[in-house]
Amino acid sequence: MEVYIAIPDQKHYNLTHYQQRFNWDCGISCIIMILSTSQREVLLHDFDKICAEEGFGSSTWTIDLCFLLQRFQVRHEYYTKTLGIDPSYSEHSYYTKIINKDEKRVTRKFQEARLHGVRVEQRTIDMEQLLQHLGRRGPVILLTNASLLTCEICKKNVLEKFGCFQLSCIVNNTRTPQSYAGHYIVLCGYDLKSQLVFYHNPEVQDEHVCRCTVAAMDVARKAYGTDEDVILIFRN
Repeated sequence: MEVYIAIPDQKHYNLTHYQQRFNWDCGISCIIMILSTSQREVLLHDFDKICAEEGFGSSTWTIDLCFLLQRFQVRHEYYTKTLGIDPSYSEHSYYTKIINKDEKRVTRKFQEARLHGVRVEQRTIDMEQLLQHLGRRGPVILLTNASLLTCEICKKNVLEKFGCFQLSCIVNNTRTPQSYAGHYIVLCGYDLKSQLVFYHNPEVQDEHVCRCTVAAMDVARKAYGTDEDVILIFRN
């Protein structure tokens, strides 16, 4: 039985916002927000070279982000429902194209994760655990379905422009059609009284911090297509 320790009613990590430049680099943009100033400068200066060395080109999966974090010696843990690629994604034409290109690399990285010091666990965690981590340890990188995530400040979601995995319609496990745009964000804080979570959205141009209810974030991060991918960043 897991024991939860009391956390502050409010928490906020001051991250330097970074807007993604392409329709595929939201995950890398989240990492740029996590890195120190000197690390950020290295990644931006050698961006194309590092992407080539990491092998993902212009298509990143969460395991790619973990290897990139490890490259910069950022302590983290990765939790996911699927170790590898969910075979059901191959039913969708867009994913078929991606899987054909990325499957060998993604599979190899999962197999070699421990060898490279990347901690991956096949498990899911709930919002209470995410808030516990935010309150005591550090920020969180989440894969969300952006079509279900609307900022209360922006009053819009990110489908208008970006999304690393964009599909006009997919079918979830209950066979109910839904739009899907996979998009990485960084959870950077919360307010327990108002039941809000705060996050940096790399699609947003200005530096304001986005916010939505805890319940809304939970729905967006658990949507079919995300594998409930969570990267916990340890700062403390």
